[in-house]
Amino acid sequence: MEGSLRDRLEKLLNAYSHLYDIERDVTVDGQLFPAAATYYLRDENYLISRKHVLSAVEQHEYVFFHLTAHLSAQELQTLIDVTRRDGLSRVHPSKEHMFSYITLIVLADTIDPEAVRLIRKTRIRKNYLLTLHGWMEYHIAAMEISSNRFYSNPAGRGAKQLLESNFLSGGRRVKSPARKK
Repeated sequence: MEGSLRDRLEKLLNAYSHLYDIERDVTVDGQLFPAAATYYLRDENYLISRKHVLSAVEQHEYVFFHLTAHLSAQELQTLIDVTRRDGLSRVHPSKEHMFSYITLIVLADTIDPEAVRLIRKTRIRKNYLLTLHGWMEYHIAAMEISSNRFYSNPAGRGAKQLLESNFLSGGRRVKSPARKK
């Protein structure tokens, strides 16, 4: 698929816009992101009326999009630190909190081999009260446009598959992120 980084971002945001709230030009700790997306789901089971809630679960995802001509390991580490701090500040564990995902998606013309190693080895997970109050997991997915290659950390496989389905399909269809209850 031909197109600039911005065109690819627009296609990706179109896929995310079906389930996520999209914000443009988001600044986090002095770092500018061209877009960020937020997903929130609350599912309740109740008895007779909504006043009597038996159980409830909440799922959150905070996605940050970054565009760059060349992604270096230092730039990636800065992005990871900034998005992790911001994402953790948004997580509010409670007995109804199931999970929160913090996701960084990078579209780059080229990616440094050190940055690829950093993507693959990054594993951040935090459990709250032995997972009784849920957990947080950090996802990274990146696309190197010059070689049409995709990278992710182990937790970010779903985001990587979303990138692949949107940019390897020849532009025929736009696939939205699948959310499970």
